[in-house]
Amino acid sequence: MERIEKTQELNELFSAYQSLFTEKQIEYFNLYYELDYSYQEIADQYGVSRNAIFDMLKKVEENLYLYEEKLKMVEMRKKRIELLNNYMETKDISYLEALKRMDE
Repeated sequence: MERIEKTQELNELFSAYQSLFTEKQIEYFNLYYELDYSYQEIADQYGVSRNAIFDMLKKVEENLYLYEEKLKMVEMRKKRIELLNNYMETKDISYLEALKRMDE
């Protein structure tokens, strides 16, 4: 997966599951994935090793994929948006019915 695509995917997952992480994990994630800081820049800012930052972000990444695998919040959001868009384009009520079934 290309770095930009991976970053987009991780940011999308993080927006759904951010509340499951510690304050420090959230800070590191935001600095690295949103503000494009390097591991070393984050390490210098927090007085820890570059490897500590790498390990923490790797753990966050693994947990994001695990949470999505189990909870499927992002996948379900995408399906809801797709159904709503299809309904808006076609006015076919079956898309709304499918949307309603998703919540049952």
